[in-house]
Amino acid sequence: MEYAEDDYLMISGIQHFKFCRRQWALIHIEQQWEENVHTAVGELLHRKAHDPELTEKRKGLIIARALPVSSREMGVSGECDVVEFHLCEDGIKLHGHRGLYSIYPVEYKKGKPKLTEEDRLQLAAQAMCLEEMFSASVPEGAVFYGETRRRERVEITQELRQEVQKCFREMHNYFDRKYTPRVKYSKACSACSLKEICLPKLGKSFSVKTYVNQMLKEEEE
Repeated sequence: MEYAEDDYLMISGIQHFKFCRRQWALIHIEQQWEENVHTAVGELLHRKAHDPELTEKRKGLIIARALPVSSREMGVSGECDVVEFHLCEDGIKLHGHRGLYSIYPVEYKKGKPKLTEEDRLQLAAQAMCLEEMFSASVPEGAVFYGETRRRERVEITQELRQEVQKCFREMHNYFDRKYTPRVKYSKACSACSLKEICLPKLGKSFSVKTYVNQMLKEEEE
């Protein structure tokens, strides 16, 4: 199955979706967003990574910034913060450049490495788009964290690929149905930029059914 361009979802949405399906739906289906200090710092870091004036060409290395990528198979599109093309013996040809090159995507994040896999899934999704676009293999990439100022190498495993495909299928299903999941409160809600919109504690406290039943009970008394 291939998706039409009008049906493409944002690649970056996979990190929201994996973190919290409701957060993803509020942003990508209901078009709600709210800045906090975390999103502001992240935006500044990405602006630097996406600056076209910082494009670099060195011996044996080409660095592309804000490279548009997409996948018809997964129905997604977006931008890679940085893609490095390394001169190698077994790679792909690049228009206007001699030799063969391997592909190495690098995603920029403001914080530090996470125990959860949202960042790795986003990088894997970018790698899979690059593979489809260039008819090449992208077995590895990296996530650069602003807090540690270090790259974390990520192997694009079969498990990551399967989870990426699973997430995008579910995201398309939600988007087509315009479905926003109910609140599932957790400790992570306190750092969410949408907590004032989502109201997770309120959602946990009672459901509409519980509220109506309580009101009827009070009227009977």
